[in-house]
Amino acid sequence: MHRSAYEQMELCVQEYLPTNRRYRVVDLGSRVSGKQTRTHRGLLAGHDIDYVGVDVLDGPNVDAVMTRPYRIPVKSGSADVVLSGQAFEHIPFFWVSMLEIARVLKPGGHAFITAPSRGHVHDAQDCWRYYPDGFRALAAHARLELREVYTDFPPTKGIWHDYASIDAEAAYWGDTVGVFRHPGPHRRPVTRLKNRLVDTAVRETAVWWANRAGGVDRVPLPRPLDARARCGKPVTSTRG
Repeated sequence: MHRSAYEQMELCVQEYLPTNRRYRVVDLGSRVSGKQTRTHRGLLAGHDIDYVGVDVLDGPNVDAVMTRPYRIPVKSGSADVVLSGQAFEHIPFFWVSMLEIARVLKPGGHAFITAPSRGHVHDAQDCWRYYPDGFRALAAHARLELREVYTDFPPTKGIWHDYASIDAEAAYWGDTVGVFRHPGPHRRPVTRLKNRLVDTAVRETAVWWANRAGGVDRVPLPRPLDARARCGKPVTSTRG
């Protein structure tokens, strides 16, 4: 993960995870590759943790491989914290992964998620970019509270963002960071049971379908459109 995302996650840990207790931590998308050295496991070195790193591929910093990409191999309601740093842009059906995060969180548990709002295409598949309203939508979909959300937008000139002023080393990716909290069960037993049944049915159907559909690999990119096509042309003017 790049430095700015690591620093955003570090701020979340400092704010929400005091060192006076033990945490069960799940790191979604934990694998490091190439010359990467930063890990969330290292970020939590000063905490008393039971850490499990999960990823769809085996490799360094992975404790459990997700044999089904939309099923986190962790018991329901068992995690105090779920971390996911710069992974959500690579998940084709990210809303299903968010339902899984909600499933594994304990009541009162937190999820810290960072993902870029801009930046070049990278890795084998790169599907999405995120803004604060996107994380609000994820919170609503997964029945989680959104405690904080922030996007590192460029400075503004009037109503426009000044993209020319972006710091290429730190702010290039325009990190969006969200802090989500599992609110716990509804106080009324009947409502609690109803919500649990509905949530389970929706989640399990979504997970089943996402795992069946797979990723983007089986859908080839269309051939480039020819010069006469109306869509897909380079933009040559900004005038309306």
